[in-house]
Amino acid sequence: MTNAQFKEELIAYSKTIGIDKIGFTSADPFLSLKERLLTQKKLGYESGFEEPDIEKRTDPTLTLSSARSIISIAVAYPAKMKNPPKSKKGERRGVFCRASWGMDYHQVLRDRLSKLEEFIKKQIPHAEMVSMVDTGALSDRAVALRAGIGWSAKNCAIITPEFGSYVYLGNLITSVPIEPDTPLTEQCGSCTKCIDACPTGALVQGGQLNAQKCISFLTQTKGLIEDQYRKKIGNRLYGCDTCQQVCPKNKGIDIHHHQELEPDPEIAKPLLIPLLKISNREFKEKFGHISGSWRGKKPIQRNAILALAHFKEEAALDDLKSLMESDPRPVIRGSAAWAIGKIGREDTKEWLMDALKKEQEEEVLGEIKKGLDLLSKISH
Repeated sequence: MTNAQFKEELIAYSKTIGIDKIGFTSADPFLSLKERLLTQKKLGYESGFEEPDIEKRTDPTLTLSSARSIISIAVAYPAKMKNPPKSKKGERRGVFCRASWGMDYHQVLRDRLSKLEEFIKKQIPHAEMVSMVDTGALSDRAVALRAGIGWSAKNCAIITPEFGSYVYLGNLITSVPIEPDTPLTEQCGSCTKCIDACPTGALVQGGQLNAQKCISFLTQTKGLIEDQYRKKIGNRLYGCDTCQQVCPKNKGIDIHHHQELEPDPEIAKPLLIPLLKISNREFKEKFGHISGSWRGKKPIQRNAILALAHFKEEAALDDLKSLMESDPRPVIRGSAAWAIGKIGREDTKEWLMDALKKEQEEEVLGEIKKGLDLLSKISH
């Protein structure tokens, strides 16, 4: 079989296993990416979730010494939920970003990639391969860009002509030489809608993100959220879709190709108050299969508290009082105290005053004082 025939067979096979788009590139180092990553590091714009070794992130041969080609895959996910539940007074809801709807995409894409590996092994038994989804050393987006999957947009996403930016990406590095595809030209033009709409100004300029300010990153941290970002997080429990939602290239795109990526409305848009009391076991049972659960329940609970404060949801006050007084985690106690002040019911001042006398942790005391300050502003 010729190289060209093998490539055609691989493309045809990929369509039968739920891969929406496939592209190929060489295993040459990503030199322009390296420059950009060094700049990001210098500016302090990294999230800290990345592979720390920039050499590994830009040289595929450090992952697989025999690397000759990289296969990039894209799997499209839905942009709209059928019958989304309404958030209303007394029954306020939070929201997980679209990339966390349905089954954890890491599992979905790993399944597709392992099938590709098996297919390649049957054709070329001596082939060496390493596949990765999101958590590997290489940048999925840099590979997808060079493999012609889509162009690198101003919102730092890969935009495909067929599915917009609503795609999950995965890579397979292999020792098999495969003819590379041609990268697409950037098609954002003069549009800056994503930059203008970013709630925290995390999109510094087209193609440059300060991850430290990105709501998607902030919702995954485990500490107290800085005051300036609390209101901007709104009712987001995990991730942020703003820069995708405003993108004209995503207009009218809503792909429902894969049953396992369909959202369960009660999980993708859950009631907030029950999240405050959810046990570890219940959290695992309900949310364990989605990618948004990877940091555990603490960040989700903290974000739920901020969301209830955002809605000024008085029905949550008793539960927030209970958290402030007896939760073992300082971040949860502190966030609850702040939220009580933010919701702003006059009679809760006594709760905060009592907590101020009993609390030992410095950071929690600071949040109780902020709560009292918010209440005093309301009463004046």
